[in-house]
Amino acid sequence: MDDDTDIRRFLERYLGLEGFDVRTASDWRSTRTQFQHEEPDLVVLDLGLPDMSGFDIAARLRETSDTGIIMLTGSQDKVDKIVGLESGADDYVQKPFDERELLARIRSVLRRRASLKAQSGGSSRVASFSGYRLDMVACELRDGGGAPVHLTQGEYQLLALFVERVNSILTRDLISERLSSRDWMPTDRSIDVMVSKLRKKLEQDSNRPRLIKTIRGKGYMMTADVAY
Repeated sequence: MDDDTDIRRFLERYLGLEGFDVRTASDWRSTRTQFQHEEPDLVVLDLGLPDMSGFDIAARLRETSDTGIIMLTGSQDKVDKIVGLESGADDYVQKPFDERELLARIRSVLRRRASLKAQSGGSSRVASFSGYRLDMVACELRDGGGAPVHLTQGEYQLLALFVERVNSILTRDLISERLSSRDWMPTDRSIDVMVSKLRKKLEQDSNRPRLIKTIRGKGYMMTADVAY
C-alpha cells in the first residue's frame, strides 16, 4: 500500500517474480475494499498515505485481522519506528530500500507467523480460561460466544506466555526475552503498551474480572483457572 505509483509497480513486478500473488493499493479506502474480498498473508504499508496515516491503518487492521504488516517509509525518525511497531506492525523498513532486504524481511515475517501456528507440534491443544478458548495450533482466541478475538502476533505470543505461566509473575525482562526476535527487541515501554492493549481486548465486558494484574516493581501476572 503506497501512494507512489512507481514503487507500487516495481514491488508488484519484483515480488510477483519471486512467486508472490500481489495486490496493490494507493490509499486506505481501496485497501479496505480489497480486504472485504480476501485477506492477504502480509501487507507492506507506507506511512504517508493521502487519506489516513500508516499508523492508524495498522491499528485498524489489527482490530479485525492478524495479517502480517511491514511498514515502509522515508522517515528517519526512530520514534516513528517505535510508534509503528506499537501500532501493530511486525517490521519496519526505511526508504530508500534494497528490494532484496525487503524480500528477506517479508519472508522472515511469514516464517515467524507460520512458526507460531506450528509451535504446538500439530497437536490439538486448546486452553480454556474465563470463558475464552485459546487454540495454540491455530493461534486463535475465541470468546464465550465463539467469536474470534483478533490479536496481533505479539499479543498472541504474550497471551500464550501468560497462559503457560498462569498465576506466576512475569518480569519485563522475561517477556522481552521470550518475545524478542532478530528483527524486534521489545522495550519496557512497548511491553507495557502491549499488555495494556491485550487487557482491553480481554476485558471489554465490564463484568469480567481483571485477568492481567500489575505487580508493582516486579511485572505482570495472569490470574485465572486454565484447563486444557
